[in-house]
Amino acid sequence: MPNANDQCLMTNNHMTTNIHRYQLQPYKTPASRYACPQCSTPRSFTRYIDTQSGQQLAHMVGRCSRENNCGYHYTPKQYFTNHPEAGVCNEHHPVDPLVTLPNINPSTIATQDVLATLNNYGQNNLVQWLNSFFNADDVADVLKAYRVGTTNHWPGATVFWQIDEQQRARTGKIMLYNAQTGKRVKQPYNHIHWMHKKLYAGYYLSQCLFGLHLIDQHPNKPIAIVESEKTALLAALHLPQYLWLATGGLHNLNAAQCQLLKGRRVMLYPDVKAYDVWQQKAHNLQLLLPGTIFKVDDMLERNATPQQHDEGWDLGDWLVGA
Repeated sequence: MPNANDQCLMTNNHMTTNIHRYQLQPYKTPASRYACPQCSTPRSFTRYIDTQSGQQLAHMVGRCSRENNCGYHYTPKQYFTNHPEAGVCNEHHPVDPLVTLPNINPSTIATQDVLATLNNYGQNNLVQWLNSFFNADDVADVLKAYRVGTTNHWPGATVFWQIDEQQRARTGKIMLYNAQTGKRVKQPYNHIHWMHKKLYAGYYLSQCLFGLHLIDQHPNKPIAIVESEKTALLAALHLPQYLWLATGGLHNLNAAQCQLLKGRRVMLYPDVKAYDVWQQKAHNLQLLLPGTIFKVDDMLERNATPQQHDEGWDLGDWLVGA
């Protein structure tokens, strides 16, 4: 009878001879469906499980039910072919796979649609707030570099364009901020929307890090990653010796998003409530991207007050004393 470790060791030959060992998890309750790692739609993603152990594979191995609008399907065969080293299972801390998506080119947003938003900063709530802290010329330079835009989706809303290394716009995240406090508007609902949903139908979304288009322009700068796009802008204004990128979400820090950072020095600045998660992710990324140095800054974790911890402070809050 094989032990648990034996069950976790899987080679490509095993995949050929025992093709049905890994199956999509049967539906039991809504909790057995997850947010898709590609399109982020809640309850649309089914993970693969090992039928011998009952354990799930790495959390990005599965299929999205939105076949026409997303099409994400990362199979166990792809996973083990790409990462034979990941055949050693760690059920408590699964390693993020280097995702190879199906042969579908990601959709992109037309350049003219991006350019149409790079104006009207006098009506942009976030820009008004930034100008109250920093020199307006410095703010303008950062907005231009990161291609931050303005939209009338909500009066005063900001667009954070995700531009990839080939200067293609993958999408734009629309967010509304309070012009006086710089805080996100969450009432009566969380004001977040997406430009690809606003502009296109049948869009195949493949996100990238916010600020990724800047990496080739700054080959010698150490890279720093935060979660919030707003925080990336604040940090770029405070600490320009780093190239600041943003994941846009807690779980968007993964090997697929970070492949283009290979060989660079990367400092991670997690929100106070995300320190343990990003510490583990840094360990996984170090294994999957050899030659890349990932370090996690613990300044917030060490210094945040209990109230700041409860409020989920990030580096941006610390920099402006929110």
